[in-house]
Amino acid sequence: MFLEEELITRSQNGDINAFEELVARYERKVYAIAYRFMGNQEDASDLAQEAFLKAYQSIKNFRQEASFSTWICRIISNVCRDELRKLKRKNQTSLDEEVWLAEGAVTKQIKDTGLTPEQVYEHKELKGYLQSLINNLNTEYRMVVILRDIQGYSYVEIAEMLDCSLGTVKSRLNRARKALREQITLDDGRKGGRE
Repeated sequence: MFLEEELITRSQNGDINAFEELVARYERKVYAIAYRFMGNQEDASDLAQEAFLKAYQSIKNFRQEASFSTWICRIISNVCRDELRKLKRKNQTSLDEEVWLAEGAVTKQIKDTGLTPEQVYEHKELKGYLQSLINNLNTEYRMVVILRDIQGYSYVEIAEMLDCSLGTVKSRLNRARKALREQITLDDGRKGGRE
């Protein structure tokens, strides 16, 4: 079994087997981060593959100033962030825009995608509830919660991955945790009011 540094050097010299060994070592971690961002297996799998493809294409530029783990996590975080931005742009639709059918113009009807009270209760009983709260955080907050509280990276590692200051990481994490607490308290209050 090769040391990680040797696998990186061999990968930089074009050894595909060495890179495949790196993938094998990190595929679960990369997939887990993607899943936490996207909330579903299909997108997580696709984005994990995309992140490894990007890593392969740019491995020659990896200077080993940070760990490979930090580097690949930065890549998957950026890939997920880009995908979330694309989805946000794609999902924007005007409620005032008319739709033209054979019978003439009609007003758009948008399906309500909000959770029902029953769904909120079910999610609270399952791990999915916390995932849904994380999904509602803005991208920067979501990233620090996933990297720190779920993946267990240090503040310094997260700052390197996100290319921001240590203070920014701590501030975002504090705000993200506060937002999660407030939402849980609000949901608990709604639940208590119904009983």
